[in-house]
Amino acid sequence: MELLTGEPLALDLVNTRSRDHDALDRAADFDDWLARQSGRLTLPGTPFPAADLPAVRRLRAHVEAALDAARQAVPAPPDSIAAINEALRLSPPYPRLEARGAVLASVTRRDGTAVSRLLTQLAEAAVELLTDPNVGKVRSCEAPDCRMLFLPAHPRRRWCSPTLCGNRIRVARYYQRHKPDHSQI
Repeated sequence: MELLTGEPLALDLVNTRSRDHDALDRAADFDDWLARQSGRLTLPGTPFPAADLPAVRRLRAHVEAALDAARQAVPAPPDSIAAINEALRLSPPYPRLEARGAVLASVTRRDGTAVSRLLTQLAEAAVELLTDPNVGKVRSCEAPDCRMLFLPAHPRRRWCSPTLCGNRIRVARYYQRHKPDHSQI
């Protein structure tokens, strides 16, 4: 299964579930997704155990519900707002002063378990997306059987990925235009 990444982090979280695959079903798939997000998340060096996946799936469901509401310009479900806010409180960031030789530096730290730190970071990404004025521009891929979401940089973008869904659609259109007409035989 090809994971779609590179959208805002909250969309990448929602996109961990495709039509026929869920990257949050197996710890190895989740670790692969996390590796793709390593530049955007502060993660522990050890893999996440499968026991942590239900909490991430629950947060994903609430982010998806709030995002669906935002895209439709209707109020978000109160339980989704509460769940996202709860995740934000699990491991809030705090500044810490550190000495690096003769230089003092401010670094951001978080306390808590690895999963609580991850959930907080994912919830922060959700808040960032849900409060962005462009949240209403989030679109669903137009390819049949694709459930991926994306925030188009160009208003004419129609597919989650031009190389995945876009190629599949273009090949199908080409085949339809060039298939032989067997009705005249």
